[in-house]
Amino acid sequence: MAALKYAGLEDTDSEEELPPGWEERTTKDGWVYYANHLEEKTQWEHPKSGKRKRVAGGLPYGWEQETDENGQVYFVDHINKRTTYLDPRLAFTVEDNPVKPTTRQKYDGNSTAMEILQGRDLSGKVVIITGANSGIGFETAKSLALHGAYVILACRNTSRGNDAVQRILAEWHKAKVEAMTLDLASLQSVQCFAEAFKSKNVPLHILICNAAVFGAPWCLTEDGLESTFQVNHLGHFYLVQLLEEVLCQSSPARVVMVSSESHRFTDIKDSSGKLNLSLLSPSKKEYWAMLAYNRSKLCNILFSNELNRRLSSHGVTSNSVHPGNMMYSSIHRNWWVYTLLFTLARPFTKSM
Repeated sequence: MAALKYAGLEDTDSEEELPPGWEERTTKDGWVYYANHLEEKTQWEHPKSGKRKRVAGGLPYGWEQETDENGQVYFVDHINKRTTYLDPRLAFTVEDNPVKPTTRQKYDGNSTAMEILQGRDLSGKVVIITGANSGIGFETAKSLALHGAYVILACRNTSRGNDAVQRILAEWHKAKVEAMTLDLASLQSVQCFAEAFKSKNVPLHILICNAAVFGAPWCLTEDGLESTFQVNHLGHFYLVQLLEEVLCQSSPARVVMVSSESHRFTDIKDSSGKLNLSLLSPSKKEYWAMLAYNRSKLCNILFSNELNRRLSSHGVTSNSVHPGNMMYSSIHRNWWVYTLLFTLARPFTKSM
């Protein structure tokens, strides 16, 4: 009882009645959350009962859901010509306390990004995703934007980036999404992108390093490095370094490195166990596209692990993720052999 008194909860009689200073709200997906105006915080659980709830059914006839400039959901009653931040369905909430699923049940081979984000309100979160105009990057960008996040699509091809933005806006015209130019094959472009982003004076809560090339023929970038190594790893490495301060200032924040299970099939050490730098950016004579890709993905994971060790104490976590074996996307477009292989495997793989 002492704890309840300290929290100001003893003033209410009903378990469902909110304490003074609390307000019941809903996300655009219909999940109920609670705002504590005294402490300026929100939570999913009812402050007294600890229950989680969601609204049942659709909006009454004549009502429409909107989002204000601050990302907060409000409701328009067209019949009575009025607006309110109180969801008219709150009188018909249902308790949502399902049995906690196992990891496999929650995230398996059939899960989609939209399903994983179900019920989450990402309003106010700022996200950068590299290579977001197609494939995994686009689906990730769309899912985060449709859940309220402000998403920046960092793309090499500005025209394709803008097309991707329009596709997302076509699904929800109020999505906060824009495209910015980023060519990971140019360290100068990486620097320009970071400076342009910083000039916006916004936080950065999630940085997803997704862009990659696969099966590309040998060539050197303008910086004199093998392209697969620079695009898949070094460009992202430099980008994170340039945005590290913003990430720390925005904590809690996270970096996600999209890697691959193929990192297991290579090494970057010589026969004596020492790091062999010549393997990272090999000459044309020593280049094999598949090995170059595998090595770049191994670098992604090593970098992510070390980044997490250094920044986790500052509120920034870093994780590497394997998107799935033979995930069908356009990453294989550089070599017809891989295109044929992916095409044959497509009926048995997870699609976008």
